[in-house]
Amino acid sequence: MTREEQVWADVEQIRAQAPLIHNITNYVVMNNTANALLSLGASPVMAHAEEEIEEMVGIASALVINIGTLSVPWIQAMQKAQRAAAAKGTPIVIDPVGAGATALRTRTVHELLSAVSPTVVRGNASEIMALQQADAGAKGVDSQHGSEAATEIAQRVADQYDCVVCVSGEVDYVISADRKVRVRNGHALMPRVTGLGCTASSLIGAFCAVNPNAFEAVMHAMVVMGIAGELAAAKAQGPGTLQLYFLDALHNLSAADIRQRIQIES
Repeated sequence: MTREEQVWADVEQIRAQAPLIHNITNYVVMNNTANALLSLGASPVMAHAEEEIEEMVGIASALVINIGTLSVPWIQAMQKAQRAAAAKGTPIVIDPVGAGATALRTRTVHELLSAVSPTVVRGNASEIMALQQADAGAKGVDSQHGSEAATEIAQRVADQYDCVVCVSGEVDYVISADRKVRVRNGHALMPRVTGLGCTASSLIGAFCAVNPNAFEAVMHAMVVMGIAGELAAAKAQGPGTLQLYFLDALHNLSAADIRQRIQIES
């Protein structure tokens, strides 16, 4: 199959299987990411109570951990969820939101990564750089660097934790121990909508649920994310309507959209 056919095959599998994606994510984006997963065809659950976390992981097809609004009980739930997912062989996606901005965030993501090697780490350049250096220059949850600046560190993270790393930005980089691609889909209006990076991590979870090749799954997810953003921006008048049309674009995405718009470079 061609690359665009492979991307579409994953989309079809998500729509056919409706995999349950377990998100331990932040308050800001729960509604956004749940709706994006539903629009794509997956089934979202947002559960962070430690008392039910192992049961929920047990029925999920992927686990997405997002450190955007941390608290001690949530950190404990994340750690328990990781262990349960690893024992079951369930894909784990970690989104190190705001890593480098505070000691709590940076320490927590290092502890999570060291405890259980994830399947995927996705973040902006500053967040990925904070995984290897203390002076990454994070400003809250926004990146102070272009995605290309983090590729060398992303390579080291991929090697250290035997995972796929996605550095998102104007160009999205997908990096593993032996592969690197650039995904050039997307639109300049997308960073003006809060939580679209977190949404990308959740969509990666959905693609990992149906495609056992994590590198391919991440690449396909970022293509779909970017194309949906392009289609939405073509109709939107600003960030508010971009959110609206983004969900519609995921729901109505077609093989022709992918074939006409896909932009991947090795």
